Amino acid sequence: MDNENLTETETKAQKRNFILLTGAVFLAYAFFGFSDTSRGTAFPRIQADLDITELQLGLLMAVNSIGYLIACSYTAVLARKIGIKSCMIIALMVQACSGLLICFSPNFEILVLAFFVLNIGNGMLDISTSVIAATTFTKRTGTMMSVAHSFYGFGSILAPTVSVSLMLARFGDQILGWRYMYLIVLSFAIIPAAFALLGRIKKQDYNKKQTGFAAILKKPTLWLTVLILAFGTTAEMGIVGWFQNFLEKSYSFSVEKAGNYLTLFLVCFTVTRLLIGPIIDKVGFINILTIATAFAGVMVTAGVLLGERGTPLLFIAGVGIAPIFPTVMAVIAKLFTDEIDLAMTSILTTMGIIMIPANFMIGGIVNQARLIFTESHGEAGVGMAFAAGYMFVGLCCFASCLFTIILKVRQKRLGQVV
Repeated sequence: MDNENLTETETKAQKRNFILLTGAVFLAYAFFGFSDTSRGTAFPRIQADLDITELQLGLLMAVNSIGYLIACSYTAVLARKIGIKSCMIIALMVQACSGLLICFSPNFEILVLAFFVLNIGNGMLDISTSVIAATTFTKRTGTMMSVAHSFYGFGSILAPTVSVSLMLARFGDQILGWRYMYLIVLSFAIIPAAFALLGRIKKQDYNKKQTGFAAILKKPTLWLTVLILAFGTTAEMGIVGWFQNFLEKSYSFSVEKAGNYLTLFLVCFTVTRLLIGPIIDKVGFINILTIATAFAGVMVTAGVLLGERGTPLLFIAGVGIAPIFPTVMAVIAKLFTDEIDLAMTSILTTMGIIMIPANFMIGGIVNQARLIFTESHGEAGVGMAFAAGYMFVGLCCFASCLFTIILKVRQKRLGQVV
């Protein structure tokens, strides 16, 4: 009887712990999506307030990637010393503190530093949450990863409307603006941190094999996974970061109208992530990646070439963008089961290296094309310049598709279809 009660108690404890860890993962992704997507509505305001160029805006996004990269490079090592749960909590607290830096930054240089700190937290949160998700969701991995990442989308859907509302809200005689919007938004980091604090993770779950980085980096599969994820994520971040600016500058959309289109993109993005999980498990991870990246590339390219009437295609591209990150995470979980923490760190760090010039390139293309096109086409050249930058996003989708096909051929040759 005592043994039965003990077993029942242990089962309840396991279920409670699973709920807490699932809550921590889901809420962390929702918070990440909200805070990350808020920059899409904030950046045009930041650019206007600080009078910075598109090149400086691209630099700001590139510096974001550097912070993310640095965090990715040490998170696995830190996790093996203090535990992955502690890494997640620290990441969320760093993000909350960055809200203060952003709010009270006196100039562009300090703002760059503030966003750098924010993305230190983003990098640690991304890896720690991905590792916790991969080790918690051991059954129906594709479905659970997709559902978990759909919470990123839920946060993203709320971000444009809520962030614009916060920026336009008044406190007394003052408009809150983008500074206090970030302060308020990033303070919500405490909610997923509370769930993570209450959950329990056994340290040995992440240290079954002490595989070194050198051994991991010798695997061709890892590098193909890196390239798929890097180009796919660059496309995702490019759309989130530049969509609002693109619509405002190219088609003279109002802040609210452009924000609504960004919301439509995020609705497509989130609903797809929420529903596609069972399809991923049935059709296969790599097959879904091939279809999704090709579809996104076609939608973005056609949407730009068709001009303003092609705008719906740009938010429909969210259907193709949505499965990329969670599906690649599922692929990593399947291919690197015994070395998940180091694999995540290696892949996300290397991905970050590639994303630095990629993010900077979007801003650089827009800035350079603006100089060329405005000289020959006047004000119409501004829209053409943003279109040129957005075409790079479409090329990233096609590049991700190409490397997915190469991975598929390689895994088929090895008899390891995922």
